[in-house]
Amino acid sequence: MRKRFITDSFGRLTPVALEIRDARAFNPTRARKVPRKRLRFGEREQSSLQYTAMTRGALTPADAETATASGAARVQVGAWTVQPALNQLCAAGGQAARLEPKAMAVLMHLADRAGQVVSREAMLAAVWPGVVVGDDSLTQVVIKLRKALGDDPQQPTYIQTISKKGYRLIAPVMHQQAAAAEPDPPAIHTERTRRVLGFTTGAPALVIALVTALALALTTGAMWWASDERGAATLAPPQAAGERVEAAGATPPAVAIRPFEALGDEPQTVLLARGITADLVTDLSKVFGVSVIGGPPIAGEAGSPMLAPAPGIRHLVSGSVQRVGDRLRLHVHLTDAQSGQQVWSERFDRPLGSFFAIQEELGPKILKMLPAKVTEAELRRMSLRYTHSLAAYEQFQRGQAALLVRTREENEIAREWFRRAIALDAAFARAYAALALTYAADYRNRWAADSAAALARAFELAQTAHQMNPDIAETYWVQAFVHVERRQHEQALQFLRTAVRLYPSFADGYALMGGVHTYTGQPAETVRLLRTAMRLNPQAGYLYFLLLGRAYLFLGDTEQARVNLEQAVARNPVNLETHVYLAALNTVSGDKGAAAWEVQEIRALKPDFSIRGWLDNYPMAEEGQRARLSQALRDAGL
Repeated sequence: MRKRFITDSFGRLTPVALEIRDARAFNPTRARKVPRKRLRFGEREQSSLQYTAMTRGALTPADAETATASGAARVQVGAWTVQPALNQLCAAGGQAARLEPKAMAVLMHLADRAGQVVSREAMLAAVWPGVVVGDDSLTQVVIKLRKALGDDPQQPTYIQTISKKGYRLIAPVMHQQAAAAEPDPPAIHTERTRRVLGFTTGAPALVIALVTALALALTTGAMWWASDERGAATLAPPQAAGERVEAAGATPPAVAIRPFEALGDEPQTVLLARGITADLVTDLSKVFGVSVIGGPPIAGEAGSPMLAPAPGIRHLVSGSVQRVGDRLRLHVHLTDAQSGQQVWSERFDRPLGSFFAIQEELGPKILKMLPAKVTEAELRRMSLRYTHSLAAYEQFQRGQAALLVRTREENEIAREWFRRAIALDAAFARAYAALALTYAADYRNRWAADSAAALARAFELAQTAHQMNPDIAETYWVQAFVHVERRQHEQALQFLRTAVRLYPSFADGYALMGGVHTYTGQPAETVRLLRTAMRLNPQAGYLYFLLLGRAYLFLGDTEQARVNLEQAVARNPVNLETHVYLAALNTVSGDKGAAAWEVQEIRALKPDFSIRGWLDNYPMAEEGQRARLSQALRDAGL
C-alpha cells in the first residue's frame, strides 16, 4: 500500500497517486462473510444495504419473504407461541424471548418442515440465499435458538441435530390463523413513569402517528445519513406555540421528489436512477422559495403502494431511467399533488455521455413550473456538477451505498470505491469528503490501529474537499462531522448553519445539528431540529431515529426513547451505538432481561467493548449526561 497523507498543513491537494492504491489490489466482487445480522427486505425495498449487496451479488430479499409469509399468523411450537412479525417467542406464563431476524427465519423454515430433516445446505440457501457464509453462521443461530427455547442439545425437545445431515424440529407445531388486526406490541406503556438516566420525570409522552413505507434510499446530503426502506415515524411531541426550530423561515409549499424507477435489472441503471433522484433533491434544495421533500412513491405510480401525498405537498416529481446500450432514456413527470393532473413531462433519449447535461437541464426546467423566484446565484449553484466523469460518479455511488451500512468491512470497501472515483477525477470534491468520513468512522469505532492518525487524516481530507469546492453543502457537512469528532462543537455548528443557508431543505444538515445539541447537553433542541429533518426527509433512516431516541432518553422520556431506538435497530441491527443506548434505556426502565440481551448484542458486535474505551472516542461533551450513560451501562453489566 502506498502512503496516503496530504502533507500541506492547509489541506491542499497532493498528487493523486499518493491517494490511490493499485487497482489490482481491490476486488469489490470478492466473496466474503456477511455481517451477522442484516436488515429485512420487502417486495420493492431498495435500501442502501440491499443496494450494496445487490451490486456485488451478495444479497437477495429473502429475509422479508420468510418473515412476511410467517408474519401473517402465529405459530405454536411446543410450549412457545411464535410471533414472526415481532421476532418474539411467548410462553403461556407470560415469559417472552426475543430473536434476531435470522434466528426467526431459521425457526420458521424448520417449523414449515416439522419432523423433516433439513440439511445445512438447504438451510443456508433458504435463509442466506445468494450469500457466501460459513457453516458457523448457521451454527451460531441454532445455538441462540436453543438458548431462547430452553432446549438441551444433548436431550433435545425442540431442535435435534442429525449427524452429518442437518437439523430437525421435533416439537409439535400448530399454525394459528392470523387475527384481522394484530395488536400493538406490549413493549410501550403509555402511563409508565418516564425516567432519565439517573432521575425521573412525571408527564407521559405524546405520540404523533406513524407515516409511511418506501422503496429507494436517497442520499440527499452527507453519505451517512441514510434513508432506508421503511417509512419515517414522526414521533416527537407536537410543537408548542412559540417553540423555536432552526429552519429557514416559514415552510413554503413543498415539492416531493419520488425515487426514479430503474427500468431493467442492470446495477448501473440502478446507480443512475439513484443518483438522479438524490442529485435532483440536492439541486432543488438550493432554492429558497422551494421546500424539497424526498419520499416514498405516491398512489398511482407504477408498482407502488397506495400512499396519499402528505399535507403541504403541492407538486410531485417522478420518473424512470433506462439504459439501452450506449444510450440513456429518461422520462420525467411533474404532477399537481392535489388534483393529480400532470403539469409537465419530458422524455430524454440521448447518448450515455450526456448524463450530466440532462441533470443540468432538469432542475431549471422543473423550477420554471413552480411558483418560486430563482436568483442567478441559485441557478449558478444548481449548474455546478460534482464531477463530469460518469465512471467516477458510478464509483462514488457504489462507495456511498457501502458507507451507509456502517460496518468495518463495508467502511473499507467504501474507501476503495472513493479512491477509485478520485483516480478517475482528481477534482471530485465529494469523493474526498466521503473518503474523509471513512477515516472518521475508523476513529469513532476504534477500527484503526492509530485512532489519532485516522482522525487527523479525516480532518485533512475534509479540508481538501472544502477547498476544492466550497459551494456545496456536503463539504460543510463533512467539515462539521469531523469537527464534532475533534470535540469542536461550536465550529461544527457554524459549518452546519452555512450548509442550511446554502441548501434550505438540507435535511441532513438539520439532523446533524440536532445531534450536536445532544452532545452539548441540549437534547430538547435536538428534538426540534430532528422534527424539521424528518419533515424534509420522510424516509428518515436509522440514524435519525437513533438521534431522536438518545435525545428523548436524556430528556427522561423513556417511552419515546424506546419507540425511536427500536425503529433504529430495526433498520440497522449491526449499529453498535443503537445497542449501547438500548442497553442504557432498558437498565433505567428496569427491564433487566432486555438489558442483558443488548449486552450480548454489544459483545457479539464488538467482543472487546469497554465503556471507557467507547466513551474515549465518543464526542459527548456534557459531563452529566456522560456520567449517567456510563453508570447505566455499568448497571447493565458492561
